[in-house]
Amino acid sequence: MGIFSRLRTVIAANINALINKAEKPEKMLNQLLIDMKEQLIESKKAVAMAIADEKKLEREMNSQKTQSDEWQRRAVLAVQNGKDDLAKEALLRKQEYDNYYQEYGKQWEAQKEAVERLKNSLLELQTKIEEAQRKKNLLIARAKRAEAEQKIQDTMSGMDGNKASFDTFERMSQKVDELEARAEASKELSNFSADTSLEKKFAELEKPASNADKLLADLKGQMSALPDKSGT
Repeated sequence: MGIFSRLRTVIAANINALINKAEKPEKMLNQLLIDMKEQLIESKKAVAMAIADEKKLEREMNSQKTQSDEWQRRAVLAVQNGKDDLAKEALLRKQEYDNYYQEYGKQWEAQKEAVERLKNSLLELQTKIEEAQRKKNLLIARAKRAEAEQKIQDTMSGMDGNKASFDTFERMSQKVDELEARAEASKELSNFSADTSLEKKFAELEKPASNADKLLADLKGQMSALPDKSGT
């Protein structure tokens, strides 16, 4: 089980190293998956070695059983031939192999259980790596969106920092509005003055003659109606 503890340690160290370097999330995730797959390969090798050890223990156990059975056969053969002393030696040798058989059997059972746990852990690790592979693109998309939002927020914060510039811009805008209003007023006053002058001229023409002017006109009319006394 130690190989998987080391794997988690290595992966965690790589994650922390990448984060501390402030790498882009896409690069971080790709590198992380590469590290995971490399460690998975090493883990598979370790599990394969554990399986090989299990098979070796099983072969040794079976070999001890075979030797025990062989010495059992020899003991029977010795008894059949009246060789009790030889049979005793064969039985002692059989007992020795039986003891080894039992010890190898215990070791084989323990190794077999360990191999099963390693296989399950390896399968779980492989499943998680495959899941990480599927999630990678989604995480990258989320990271890019967050990065874009951060840039917008930074831009807005920068605008807040340049408030004086924006205030000046606003004052200039108000100044332009004021200049335009003055120009419109001047234009309106100019038109008003021109219209007033024209109105005065027509008013003079249309103004009725004064009483003295009327009397003078009547006198001139009467004089023109009298006969010419000069004889012409």
